[in-house]
Amino acid sequence: MADLTMRDEREKGRLEAFEGDTYVGGIVYFVLDAPPHALVAVHTVVEDGHEGKGIAGSLVREFYAVAAREGVPVVPLCPYAAAWAQKHPEEAPEAPGDVVRAAKIQLKATPELW
Repeated sequence: MADLTMRDEREKGRLEAFEGDTYVGGIVYFVLDAPPHALVAVHTVVEDGHEGKGIAGSLVREFYAVAAREGVPVVPLCPYAAAWAQKHPEEAPEAPGDVVRAAKIQLKATPELW
């Protein structure tokens, strides 16, 4: 696995991964407006030439860790993040159904969030 540095760029809605000074991938996300708040992952990307190093998994793991530190759930609307969560239920608690519904409504109302 790559030696990564993670940066939560909340104002840009991105959790970014770097190898040294090189951007290698990220998760695009938004914060659910209405309580209960949540972090909503909408897209995970790994830059060309950096695939297969475990970067996407490291990003999703860190995304769940950020949410845990903040005491909020994660809504993995991104297919990769959702698949990762299913494979790692001990690290990825399932968000309550009402939170998932609220996240989908917010994303539909404001698709520019990603």
